[in-house]
Amino acid sequence: MAVRERRRQVARIGVVMGSESDRPTMEEAARVLAEFGVPCEMVVRSAHRTPEATARWAREARGRGLRVIIAGAGGAAHLAGTIAAHTRLPVLGVPLASSPLGGFDALLATVQMPPGVPVGTLGVGAWGAKNAAHLALRILAVEDAALARRLEQHAADRAGRGARRGG
Repeated sequence: MAVRERRRQVARIGVVMGSESDRPTMEEAARVLAEFGVPCEMVVRSAHRTPEATARWAREARGRGLRVIIAGAGGAAHLAGTIAAHTRLPVLGVPLASSPLGGFDALLATVQMPPGVPVGTLGVGAWGAKNAAHLALRILAVEDAALARRLEQHAADRAGRGARRGG
């Protein structure tokens, strides 16, 4: 019996969160990516507690093979903007509901970036994390025909399920 060598796929999407407590929400993004067979690099970096490590991670992202970054943070939520300031890769921000304001503060902090430091901001929480992953996949699919076909099949399957349910 021949042994098949499995090559480790290089992550094309980075998923970064501001705190370990953000992991359950950001794992929603990783699950979507895994469903489509797209590996991700998942790390904790803080714009406030580890600013140098955060900047270095962002600057070196392209060299590691990343093509899109999903950044989730709550409260002051400076992570996505900090990442965007240190890379030219697309950055998708996911505001997290980790403060008494229920994520509204994080939403405003993530969406309101100065010109030239763009962050594509998704919804608050798990839905935002899932949609960030779907958007990242669509960005990759612009130049990945096989992934584009998987996304089309996924959309067709969802439409079929909706039609059968009457929705």
